[in-house]
Amino acid sequence: MNNRSLKLVVSFILVMIISCDEPETVVTNIVHPDGSVTRKIEMRNMENKFKIADIQVPFDSTWIVRDSLEISDKGDTTWVKRAEKIFANSDEINKAYLADSGNNNEISRRAEFSKKFKWFNTEYRFAEILDKELSNGYPVAEFLNEEELKWFYSPDYVIQEKLDGPDSLKYKAFNDTVLKKTDRWELKCLISEWIVPFVKLTGGNAGESLTLESLKKREDDFIRLASIYDEKFDSLWENGIILNEFIGEDNARKFKTEADSALNLATERFFFNFHNYSVRIIMPGKLTGTSGFIDSIGIMRWPVRSEFFMTQPYEMWAESKTSNKWTWFVSGIFILFVISGIIFRTMKRG
Repeated sequence: MNNRSLKLVVSFILVMIISCDEPETVVTNIVHPDGSVTRKIEMRNMENKFKIADIQVPFDSTWIVRDSLEISDKGDTTWVKRAEKIFANSDEINKAYLADSGNNNEISRRAEFSKKFKWFNTEYRFAEILDKELSNGYPVAEFLNEEELKWFYSPDYVIQEKLDGPDSLKYKAFNDTVLKKTDRWELKCLISEWIVPFVKLTGGNAGESLTLESLKKREDDFIRLASIYDEKFDSLWENGIILNEFIGEDNARKFKTEADSALNLATERFFFNFHNYSVRIIMPGKLTGTSGFIDSIGIMRWPVRSEFFMTQPYEMWAESKTSNKWTWFVSGIFILFVISGIIFRTMKRG
């Protein structure tokens, strides 16, 4: 397993492994009625250490950059780097994603914008979408109920406020439940990612007991074994004990090399390179719908973490509308014209 522990995979699966001094980053999209987008990046750090590699979205020399130093009432200093650029449309943002050479360049991301004229109103929709990373995992919705899903997708500050609030005991117990369920989800996705390449590597020579269908039915058996052996998993896997119990001694002896290679492939997919950040969207007109959370200054905000797009696309969308005042004036004139015509014909007949 190249010294990779399954426990390590489960413990740190899809968690951004970053240094403690990596800047906190917020990306803001200010959407204009014509479809252009003013895109802003704000990075905060306790030290004046900012590297191009720290920037989670496409960035180049065409951005306007400003640096500043903020000092709190307690005397704490925060270094802030801000960058801004206007994109003519969502296509320009997508071209930047395709040409990205930053630390999140391996992740498939795109922006979408639509505008619909509805006479009295014009409706807008803007979205940023991250495509799923794993081919053989399971949607997290199969493991969490609606309330748990909302907690799972919540920003850290929302969760922390509840954990520190008056109902902290209730929320801590709830948080523990969500963590246990997501641990099981992650482990089952990992096992599923192992099974598919294992079956391919054996080339159909493993018999009916090791077909894709038969192994998928036994994923829960693998979860049980992983839970039982926990910290001893690495040594027991290397010694063939885990594999013996899961696929039988004969198969474990014959296909140990394929099993190791498949597990390496599966763990490599889980440890994809991604640095977390947050997204904000400011829409034209009045907000009518969103998948985001409203932050402390009334702006929609989404955390962007790797587990959110592990097994299904992660879409951050917002919808709004503006009133077309001129259409009210035109409609009023038209109605007045129709009423005047009716009155004129009525008077003429009289």
